[in-house]
Amino acid sequence: MKRALIIGVSGQDGALLARLLTDKSYEVHGSSRDAQTTDFVNLVRVGVREHVKLHSAAPGDRRSVEQLLNRVAPDEIYLLAGQSSVGLSFEKPVETLESVTLGTLNVLEAIRLMKLPTRLYHAGSSECFGEHDAALNESTAFRPRSPYAVAKAAAHFAVANYREAYGLYACTGILFNHESPLRAPRFVTRKVVAAACRIAAGSGERLALGDLGIERDWGWAPEYVYAMWQMLQLPMPDDLVIATGQANSLRRFVELAFAELGLEWAEFVDYDNSLRRPTDLRRSVGDPRRAAAAISWHAKAGLKEVVAAMVAAELGREWPMVASFETTNADAGLP
Repeated sequence: MKRALIIGVSGQDGALLARLLTDKSYEVHGSSRDAQTTDFVNLVRVGVREHVKLHSAAPGDRRSVEQLLNRVAPDEIYLLAGQSSVGLSFEKPVETLESVTLGTLNVLEAIRLMKLPTRLYHAGSSECFGEHDAALNESTAFRPRSPYAVAKAAAHFAVANYREAYGLYACTGILFNHESPLRAPRFVTRKVVAAACRIAAGSGERLALGDLGIERDWGWAPEYVYAMWQMLQLPMPDDLVIATGQANSLRRFVELAFAELGLEWAEFVDYDNSLRRPTDLRRSVGDPRRAAAAISWHAKAGLKEVVAAMVAAELGREWPMVASFETTNADAGLP
């Protein structure tokens, strides 16, 4: 039985990954800053709360990280922790840089100094690329335009440095936007879906949004955590872009969400200039061809399916989590 440690298990990706690994008969451990007071509602929602061994650990404290790794002795580590909101990073830049960059360095140093044979997956971000005209791949230069992107770029290069300098099995998944009903309410996708459902129920409210013209590469989070697992099964570590390869505007996302409920979005949405970020990307779309070659991974769910599942869950209906998507990605031939 393999043993996995998910650092940052309480978020969307952590919970979905815990479900995936549990289904694969892993012994799953997860950490958060304070496991005694965290409710782990996402683990409850995906049905694995009782199957995950939970620990308290602060990634920003190397001693805490070393104690965690010594206690768990994992075969695989999935480093998902850190402040994850681009918008919030403008308000809390120091906290963002410390939680993302220092946390990553502490995990790398712990693995190196303890001489652990563990494999490390680090959650990178498409935000590191910044503004480019073409689809973004593993060779595209980083041009970060937010404190969050700066922090993630530094962490990305730290992982690559430790891999090359010390021979660690450490890789970064450069994931583009991926959504599910487990998204926190502060993320615009969940904000849109939740508001649309309330409006359909007669709340009488209006939805205020910033720039509807921004374009993002939105995918389905259960598929993306499957790619994380696939990356750690490769014989040699590699950094990969995980994306659908399709860009859609925020306007299109809003349109689909309201259409799922039989509503015309323009009747309920207002533009609010104060919601614009100091800097934002007009367009961000990934080129996933290398992932297709390396791990036979292809995004199957399009934006319409993603929005439909999020609306269904917001209304209390069943939604596909992880297992139903595994068969859509060929893992034949992987170790």
